[in-house]
Order: sequence, then structure tokens, then C-alpha cells
Amino acid sequence: MFANKTPWIILLILWMLGSTWWHVCKIKQLCVEDAQPSVTTSDPEATTPPGADGYTIADGNLFRLDFPGQFTFAKSGANANMNSLGGSLDELTAYLKKNPGRNVEVIGYYVSDESNTTSFANLGLARAEGMKQYMVQQGIPAASITTKGVERNMPYTAKGDSLVGGLDFAFSGGTNTTPVDETTAATAPEPATTSAATTPPAILTLTGATTERELAESQKFKSIFEPIDLYFPLAEANYIKTAETVKFFEEAIHYLADHKDKKLQLTGHTDDSGPDDVNMRLSRDRANDVKARLRKAGVSSSQIEIRAKGETEPKADNSTMSGRKANRRVSVVVL
Repeated sequence: MFANKTPWIILLILWMLGSTWWHVCKIKQLCVEDAQPSVTTSDPEATTPPGADGYTIADGNLFRLDFPGQFTFAKSGANANMNSLGGSLDELTAYLKKNPGRNVEVIGYYVSDESNTTSFANLGLARAEGMKQYMVQQGIPAASITTKGVERNMPYTAKGDSLVGGLDFAFSGGTNTTPVDETTAATAPEPATTSAATTPPAILTLTGATTERELAESQKFKSIFEPIDLYFPLAEANYIKTAETVKFFEEAIHYLADHKDKKLQLTGHTDDSGPDDVNMRLSRDRANDVKARLRKAGVSSSQIEIRAKGETEPKADNSTMSGRKANRRVSVVVL
């Protein structure tokens, strides 16, 4: 009798194994050999991390921006590495400026084992707020940008202990309903309202990709009475320190300590992206960030003079991304 039931027992065991595999691998998607579906920006709640072979920001059929790389973050870090994208967000800001009724939600992701040392509720929200700050600096109204933080699994790169992914964008609100031609989305910003008297006579034209680090390292210290430019990593308040800037401030601090009637002048500049008033405020904020560091070094507040020039005194041609980076600076000189 038992021999007659053996085939049925085998079939029952096979059915149970097959059902278990289907539930674990296909429904729960927990089998490591199964390829994970890619995430698009139209599904901000997706739980699968973005792949390492490119990233797309898309607003339906109205706008699409493809990158060869991804946003990356240091583990437990709040600031995005924009250089890892392999491209610029200029087309995104140009699109939002052409469609002022369009709103964007920035979603920041974080991993459960990261440490949150920021003042935000979670590290994902801190990352999203950092991107919002950058977009506001580019002239996008803060009221049209919302943020949220979401916990998810994200892959690490073996080099640099970096997280791949970390940010997504979701769009909503009114639009001009006209699909944007990708060849014209990144139109040149409107020219700055400056006079010939306030614009430097020679405007640099930078060709090729230039990073803020390269711009900072191109500055050479000659004298504390000759201006030196400070550059800032994207969306960060602290300027990039180099051997040349260290020399400048060491000598300037000693000189100011011995000459109480002398002043150090900090002049903030921006590129011409965004409204004039936002750029003026941004240039003043950057100069004040440098002032705060000098105050900690013992320089009297009365010996530091702040000037805000906004976009009115460009150093380089604003029609290129490298030129715009060169214009986002704080010039320092002892008067």
C-alpha cells in the first residue's frame, strides 16, 4: 500500500518546493541570482536601488535627462558627489524655469546602518535638502520644491566607501504642456544687468570640463594685497583649502593683528543663473561663511569688510558650465 502512495508523495514534495521557490524568488524577489528591475524617477517609492550603469531624470514625456553615472554619497554623508553623474543639472533647472508652475519633489534615500549627524529627522531628508539648496541657488523658487527622506537598500562601491544612488525627482503641478526639445532645454541664462563700468574688461573663456577643485588649485598666492579667489564644493559652505590659500590667510591674519587700522575685504560673486536678488543674497552668504571662519581664527569683526556683487562682475563667460563655476567665488584681499 505504501508503494502505491510513493508517486503522490513525490509529487506533493515537488509541488511544495515549487510553491516555496515561486513565493521567495518571484513574489518576494529574495533570490540573489534574479536580476533586479531598474528604478525610474517616476516611481519614487520603489525599493530597488538604482543600477550603476546610468541615471535618468524624467517628467513623463515632457522632459528627459540621461546621465552616464549616478549620484554618490560617502557613507553617513549628507553632501552629494555631483561629479559622479558625468553631466550637469543645468538642463533640469532650465526646464523648471521654463515651466514655473511645475513642482518637483526631491527624494533622499538612506541606509539603516548609516549614522545621521545632521539636524534633520533622517539622513535621506538631509540629502534631499542639500539638493534643494543647490536648486534654489540656481534660481528655482523654494516654494516649488518639496523634500522627503526614505529608507532603502543602496549598493556600496568598493572604492571610497560610497553609496550609489541617493536621490530621485518626482514632478507635479502645471506645465506649458509642450514637450521640451532636449537640444534646446539648456538655453543660455538671460544676460546679467550690468554696466560696462562694473564689468571687468577681460572675460575668460574656459573650454573643457573644469571642477571647483581645479579652479581652487589654479589660484596662486602673490601678496595679501593682491586678490585671491576662493571656490566652494557644490552645495557646501566651506571653501576648498589649498596650500596657496593657507599661505594667504596665515600672512593676512598676522598682518591684521599688527595693523588694527587695516581691513580684509571679502567679495562674494555668483554666476548669472537665477534672479538678481537671489544671487545677491547668495554672494553675501558665501562671503559671510568665510568671515565666520576668520572670526574663529581671531580676526576682529571690525577688520573684515563684506561686499556682495552677485552676478554683476563675472570672471568668466557664463555661457559655459566651467565659466559659471569660475564665477561662483569669494575674492579676498587686504585693503
